[in-house]
Amino acid sequence: MKFGIFYEHQLPKPWGEQSEYQLMQDSLAQIELADQLGYDYAWEVEHHFLEEYSHSSAPEVFLGAASQRTKNIRLGHGIIQITTNQPHRVAERVATIDLLSGGRVELGLGEGGGPAELHPFGTQVRSKRERWLEAVEAIIPMFTSTNWEYHGEFYDFPARNVIPKPYQKPHPPLWVACSNIQTIGQAGQWGMGALGFTFISPEAAKAWVHRYYNNLLHHPFRLAEYPANPNIAMVSGFMCAETDEEAREKAAGWTFFIFALSRYGRKGIDAPGESDLWAEYQMWRDSDKAKEAVDNALVGSPETIREKLWQFQKSHVDQVILLNQAGKTSHQDICESLEMFAKEVMPEFTAEEPAHQAWKQGVLDGKIVLEDLDTQPYDLYSHQNEDIIRMSPEELKAMMAAKEAEQAAAGDD
Repeated sequence: MKFGIFYEHQLPKPWGEQSEYQLMQDSLAQIELADQLGYDYAWEVEHHFLEEYSHSSAPEVFLGAASQRTKNIRLGHGIIQITTNQPHRVAERVATIDLLSGGRVELGLGEGGGPAELHPFGTQVRSKRERWLEAVEAIIPMFTSTNWEYHGEFYDFPARNVIPKPYQKPHPPLWVACSNIQTIGQAGQWGMGALGFTFISPEAAKAWVHRYYNNLLHHPFRLAEYPANPNIAMVSGFMCAETDEEAREKAAGWTFFIFALSRYGRKGIDAPGESDLWAEYQMWRDSDKAKEAVDNALVGSPETIREKLWQFQKSHVDQVILLNQAGKTSHQDICESLEMFAKEVMPEFTAEEPAHQAWKQGVLDGKIVLEDLDTQPYDLYSHQNEDIIRMSPEELKAMMAAKEAEQAAAGDD
């Protein structure tokens, strides 16, 4: 099993003049430390306009800076919102970071969020899946072709040689955001790595791992010409401390992440500059849902976290991504947690990596046949509840059509 760290760049209010500066500097120092400790990946999201929840609107700039302060850790776009970015600029930025880092970039591709993020860029929620599919077709050939043009519904451009070309050939490994758990199966079909969240149980992890690999092998549907990247990664809330009690006390960042994700999903954004999610969170932080979120996360002593991880190791999850920078978790607590985990937990799972890779190769070669397990009982991640449910593209289209019809009817009145 491999391990990554995850950055939303959360910054709850109140803000000072130096708050965002300190956030960026601390995050870079944490990634530098993680590199020295032997962590495998650092993942950075892309969001726009989501005050307090995510101040990570230019991940390519941040990852470029991280590339100059690290030597081995892989630098992941987790993900680029390719529906709000011009295709040529995506290819140019990714290739540049790959060159700066000496070939350490992982390329995660996503559709983006809701209207608050998409509409200012001229992207409609109801068409974001189609736009995403077209963007993948348009972008991937830019990494290798010296004469590429594209003519589609959303993107239309003449022949150009997009430069520079990435260090990795043909390009960095491809991943797709799986905020909707059903996308894991599609990620297998597409031959992309699956970036998801913590499964509700080892049984759920096993079922989705089987679905992913069976789709990869038996139902492939590549969106362009690219090598497969067979990997499943799950993001989990994280805090490692001497005792379970101490870890839970320091885990408010993870519960703020859950609260803010739910809050933006249900209510959208406030008037610009008027949000105060941290104040609203205080009424929720001791709720049963908050306690359940901590129970399901990798929060606890080294021994407690070790026991949880072994369950997912047996399910053949490739990578666990630790979400530590969240809420108001201090820089010191983040660093101490990373250090303790690296010293007391990580080595025994790193030692199992050759055996896991041998299992994976056996699956890919057809020597190990995976049972086709039912994933329907496991259609949510562990952090999700009735407030945090990602709709399928079909459900989203139906909802938006109903809203438009309702608005039209109101106008007629």
